[in-house]
Amino acid sequence: MRYVICITTIRSVHRLDSCHVSSEGVTGGQFVLEARRRVGMSQRELAGRVGLSQPEVARIESGVVTPSFERVVELVRACGFDLAVRLVPLDEDAFTLAEQNMQRSADERLDGLLAGLELYGRGDPQGSSDG
Repeated sequence: MRYVICITTIRSVHRLDSCHVSSEGVTGGQFVLEARRRVGMSQRELAGRVGLSQPEVARIESGVVTPSFERVVELVRACGFDLAVRLVPLDEDAFTLAEQNMQRSADERLDGLLAGLELYGRGDPQGSSDG
């Protein structure tokens, strides 16, 4: 099974800050760890904000403890982020393309994006060559 992890800030829910495609399982602790690190917050500070001890936060982040979804959301929000969860039809092609794109350099991804925009600007979003 593949997962796409996307984290957005609470203040800019419509702006995607980052995505990561993984074929491995994703734990709630990984979301907490990513959110906490992004804001440079210590485990102790996060624990104090939500009424936990620092060792409890460490156990959640390391996967020793599996928190409820509500607890993960609470911890991520305490870091100033939110989790956007939605059910969408499974599209294996999108996962395959995302995985392939992650293997490309930033310059290669930018070149691909610019080429796509150029085609789109010409009214040819499919890139067909018959004219």
